[in-house]
Amino acid sequence: MKNKIGFIGLGNMGIHMANNLIKAGYHLQVYNRTEAKILELDQASVTVCKTPAEAATGVPILISMLSQDEVLRESTVGAEGILKTFPANAVHISMSTISPDTAEKLAKLHQQHGSKYIASPVFGRPEAAEAKKLFICISGDKDAKEIATPVLENLGQRIVDFGDKVGGANVVKVAGNFMILASLEIMAEAFTLAEKNGLDRVQVAEFFGSTIFNAPIYQNYGKLIANKQYEPVGFKASLGYKDARLAVKLAQLSQTPMPAATLAHDRLLSAVAKGWGDRDWVEGVGRGVSEDAGV
Repeated sequence: MKNKIGFIGLGNMGIHMANNLIKAGYHLQVYNRTEAKILELDQASVTVCKTPAEAATGVPILISMLSQDEVLRESTVGAEGILKTFPANAVHISMSTISPDTAEKLAKLHQQHGSKYIASPVFGRPEAAEAKKLFICISGDKDAKEIATPVLENLGQRIVDFGDKVGGANVVKVAGNFMILASLEIMAEAFTLAEKNGLDRVQVAEFFGSTIFNAPIYQNYGKLIANKQYEPVGFKASLGYKDARLAVKLAQLSQTPMPAATLAHDRLLSAVAKGWGDRDWVEGVGRGVSEDAGV
């Protein structure tokens, strides 16, 4: 079948990405742990698969959008993993937020198998995925990136190449998520400081977002934090905590002191410990700061 690709992982991001690929004319061999999620897609344009291996059968390209290193590893090399059936020279586009060392290991396993693996994590919340407004980072084998690019162009507004070392894009993703998390903490503290001193935190957020912090992160997340708007959940606090752990681990491995990363890590560790793991990371940070301040 022409334009047939594999797709694994229909979470808050993956479901929109898969839908955009279908709209672009691709037929997807889809695997998702919760099979009912596949029913949200156009059934004429999908083949429902029972395992990652089935999703990888006979396709030139497979996209995975999975949330954890361990899940991606098992889906790739497990008893029913991608490499059991993946064709020679096929390209696995991993769009997960994982550690660079996991990406390097998986790339070597693909090479031994005769296939290719590239990293392609993204920046953007679910609404950006739905609108094809993601920023896509990419790294790895040059030829594989050329094959992947026409597919990725249907998912985002910009693709930036971070070189031939496959873990490069993952370093960028870990660094970027740390920067977002640190910004959430800064905004939550600043707006709470304003609130405790008798000011309208929403007005303060709007002022900063339109002047000296005139940037999407401060405008979009700033609005959520200022309004204490924690639903719908776009990115779970538990996943933010996972990314904070990745940042701390990478800092330790590369001997890079990152005291702000430790603070951000502990903020989300606290949120998870309080039972907020399935809540948005905006709540994990914003509500945490507000409760510390007694407001």
